[in-house]
Amino acid sequence: MKSIVTKVVKLSQNITPFGGISYVNAEFTNSGLSQLIDSELGVRGTGAGYSYSEIFRTWNNVFFCGGECAEDIQVHLRDSLQQIPDNAVPGPDTLLRGVKELAEENTEVTVSGSENVYKFNINDKMNKLNIKSLLLTKQLKKGDCYDFDYDNQIISHEKYDAKKTYKKNTGYFPGVATIGNKIVYIENRDGNANVKTGQAETLERAYKLLEEQEITVNRSRMDAGSYSEAIIKVVSGHSKLFYIRANRCMSLTERIREIENWKNAEINFIDCQVASLEFTQFLEERRYRLVVQREKTDDPQIDLFTGDNCIYRCILTNDWDSSEQEVIEYYNNRGSSEQTFDIQNNDFGWNHLPCSDMHHNTVYLIMTAMIKNFYNYIVEKVSKVFADILPTSRLKRFIFRFICVSGRWVYRSRQWTLNLYTDRPYEKLLA
Repeated sequence: MKSIVTKVVKLSQNITPFGGISYVNAEFTNSGLSQLIDSELGVRGTGAGYSYSEIFRTWNNVFFCGGECAEDIQVHLRDSLQQIPDNAVPGPDTLLRGVKELAEENTEVTVSGSENVYKFNINDKMNKLNIKSLLLTKQLKKGDCYDFDYDNQIISHEKYDAKKTYKKNTGYFPGVATIGNKIVYIENRDGNANVKTGQAETLERAYKLLEEQEITVNRSRMDAGSYSEAIIKVVSGHSKLFYIRANRCMSLTERIREIENWKNAEINFIDCQVASLEFTQFLEERRYRLVVQREKTDDPQIDLFTGDNCIYRCILTNDWDSSEQEVIEYYNNRGSSEQTFDIQNNDFGWNHLPCSDMHHNTVYLIMTAMIKNFYNYIVEKVSKVFADILPTSRLKRFIFRFICVSGRWVYRSRQWTLNLYTDRPYEKLLA
């Protein structure tokens, strides 16, 4: 069988395979993000050849062009990115220096009643910049009320300061707050830190940063790792409503056994029963509600404490207006916020931490969260023009269908023009 390719012609013209990145960079500047970054972070030290906004933009380009580490700039992307007029492209060393310059020292947190000491890293400047960037791009609006989710995410790695996590791997265990699909706060911590350790203080800082920017929390939603008196006090103090998975204990089990008015319900296509009872275990002056769901299993084994073969799940809330089913379904929707971790790990570099120290890597986590938030902004705009790109499209699809288009910058009549070799509607984005 003969080869289809019979002749190869090499052209010396500078043609980039990443023509769509020029639009992304233009939006980065036109949205005001470049100016915001430089005004918030200030001027780099004497002799620094690149500004913080240029460093941020280049990190942005790494991920938007399919890279996963700083070295990809030098090895794969520099020639294409330098074709863009007036586009400064820092090298890998400069990108990593920029990350390290923005770091804050670690804080030690001691567990009350024990000798255990854990390292936390709190970077208010970077977190505040992230929130301001969301306001600037109108992904958040001052004065509006939002639903707030919080969770801790294991980031597995083998850096020298990695600690063994409860999953038996090593890494960090940062606390991450989200509003919808947008990350609004990150605080790093040792991988072996208990999820409840220092969480009340972490949440207090997250809520206050939002409140400083006039962002109000309507509902807060958290898993059983937030089920403690100190944490609930903070959450209830900064949220109109809250929903926290409750841990079962002996006293709680006894109260559940006394419930007689179970209601039948179908949740996620599963038949179950639901009920509510008043809860005053943590704060007697507050009237909290425990929503209980029980689901019968196929296991004939009878539970010694409940006297039946059912699975029980409990949600603590101060919402007395919603039905049990509405409370449970709202809480179960927090799974969509957990998808953010998968996206950060696989699309925006959390699986490849670049530095050896927690305080440096914290900057990287927040910076890449900002890049993800900016991606939400970009893909929302592009989806209005490109029918095969959705606001929920993952980065890989966006790269293949928007970024990867052959293009060439041409200087003609004293101005630069980008020629794209495609019939797709890029010109409508500039209309």
